[in-house]
Amino acid sequence: MDFHAARQNMVESQVRVNDVTDAALQVAMRHIQRERLCAPSQAFGAYGEVETPIAPGRVLMKPRDISKLLQTAEPKAGETVLALAAPYAAAVLQHAGLTVTAQEADPRVMAVIEPYLKELGVTCVTANLKAPAGSGYDIIVVEGAVAEVPAAWLKALKVGGRLAVVVKDGPVGRARLYLRIESGISERDVFDSAPSTLPGFTRAPSFEF
Repeated sequence: MDFHAARQNMVESQVRVNDVTDAALQVAMRHIQRERLCAPSQAFGAYGEVETPIAPGRVLMKPRDISKLLQTAEPKAGETVLALAAPYAAAVLQHAGLTVTAQEADPRVMAVIEPYLKELGVTCVTANLKAPAGSGYDIIVVEGAVAEVPAAWLKALKVGGRLAVVVKDGPVGRARLYLRIESGISERDVFDSAPSTLPGFTRAPSFEF
């Protein structure tokens, strides 16, 4: 399979046509080898309009959704990023000149993604996703949906820092941008999105009497 051609076609047919105009993101997505961040047996689907499996229970977000989510965060070269369960986002932002830490909870996922991310200069950490590695980040990005956003993620942002994540508690979610300001947190919904929910991030069942 010609992965280079597939990569260019992905940008033209899934990214640019969905109003992703950030030039640095487009350039990065034309270069990052997405096929190296999924299960080797699934590399053929890395550039399709599908979620591509990485390991049991984990997938790469569709190119359209992750590119729009990254543009929403307005990344700038030199900023610091925490990529939570977001290996493709980590690779793209590192290529775009940001300093990225990729955090995963599942060692099986890390075994797939770490070799390529380390080649790119991304720092890799295996730890519970609800406990961010470090703090003072300009950007936190999550490549999967969550029913609720942990307070610890917002606390790990610096003032002016942004959290880009899909909040989903049903079949369709909303990509949401959180901004840490001096007085607290502001938030706004950006676009509809329905990625798979990350393991451990569904809403806890409630009891009715």
